[in-house]
Amino acid sequence: MPIKIPSTLPAYDVLTREGVMVMSDDQAARQDIRPLRIGLLNLMPKKIDTENQFARLIGATPLQIELSLIRMTEHETRNTAAEHMQEFYRPFQAVRDEKFDGLIITGAPIEHLAFDEVTYWNELREVMDWTQTNVHSTFGVCWGGMAMLYHFHGVDKHMLDAKAFGLYRQKNLAPASQYLRGFSDECLIPVSRWTEVRQDEIDAAPALRTLLASDEVGPCLVEDPEHRALYIFNHFEYDSGTLGDEYARDRDNAQVAGTEIEVPVNYFPGNDPSQTPRNRWRSHAHLLYGNWVNAIYQSTPYDLDAIGR
Repeated sequence: MPIKIPSTLPAYDVLTREGVMVMSDDQAARQDIRPLRIGLLNLMPKKIDTENQFARLIGATPLQIELSLIRMTEHETRNTAAEHMQEFYRPFQAVRDEKFDGLIITGAPIEHLAFDEVTYWNELREVMDWTQTNVHSTFGVCWGGMAMLYHFHGVDKHMLDAKAFGLYRQKNLAPASQYLRGFSDECLIPVSRWTEVRQDEIDAAPALRTLLASDEVGPCLVEDPEHRALYIFNHFEYDSGTLGDEYARDRDNAQVAGTEIEVPVNYFPGNDPSQTPRNRWRSHAHLLYGNWVNAIYQSTPYDLDAIGR
């Protein structure tokens, strides 16, 4: 079954070219089926890239998905055209009375700020509380996952001395988890962050369980059954070239500042930025998000109004 998105959304053509089944609103209206409603609260500056990445992953399951794009109400993005935001996004305050089977809260490039220094922190706290009554399952990604962990459990993020940047191997700590069905004992995942959460602080919160973790960059995927949530601090959704694009940006900024930037670890063949990187995480990315969507399908009520009761 396809993912339902507007036919004018850039992701529609991107996914169609990749062979992902997509469906317009008109096509969906002719089918007598209740799709899973999944919201994407997109906090990333490059909105269209992020839309494509997550739509690709959640649209690759046998289930029909209706994707809703959501933004913070007062925050104005400077990196995506206002026309795009006006046509495809709704502010949180416009959807707060609706119910969703799933919600993804993305990362945001604001790691250097304390949570309560973020301009939209109060509204994001409102969103996170709202998930407990209006969303069946929530997936917090990178900074979004750290924000949820802090809000619900008081587990704070910590600044790193150097950026964790590259492809890092993760250990499968819970092979029987419904979210890791089909996973290998180890997997690679793109990492790009200046902050970390610490395993001992996660362990101090008894409701939490770490599913994936790295000896080098710490916890990766954490389950929070009490709040019907998953938190991932790294980026399975990244395209093959995303780390390379970030490296080029950081390198250019570093040259202006007269400093150096490290090449992302284990990413370019031979550690040579002139070489094309190989995607070694795509299959596990599809497994994780497919397992999440399947878990939602297996447990969400058919009546949307029953979510949160």
